[in-house]
Amino acid sequence: QVQLVESGGGLVQAGGSLRLSCSASGRIFSSYAMGWFRQAPGKDREFVAAISRFNGRLYADSVKGRFTISRDNAKNTASLQMNSLKPEDTAVYYCAVGPMAVTFAGNYDDWGQGTQVTVSS
Repeated sequence: QVQLVESGGGLVQAGGSLRLSCSASGRIFSSYAMGWFRQAPGKDREFVAAISRFNGRLYADSVKGRFTISRDNAKNTASLQMNSLKPEDTAVYYCAVGPMAVTFAGNYDDWGQGTQVTVSS
């Protein structure tokens, strides 16, 4: 099992930036893919971005060109740099770890507790 802790959420104006971090412990971090998902009030959890253990990256169309996912295996962390934020990006953001960098949430075995991102208009 992997323990994941997200940080970096907060309140930002539209057009602004935030950087989310996910700190992992418990298993060999470098052997697994990392994913970011988000859930807005009243909506289903949705895929945001993922990075494979070989640094292949995958993004949802809604964030492509604005968000960048990265990982630092030496520090057991993954990050999500979010630029040009929009009010519709408001959600709780979760990081997760699993065998493959895919959009399907069921692929991911362990999840963090989430961090709130609020974008004001």
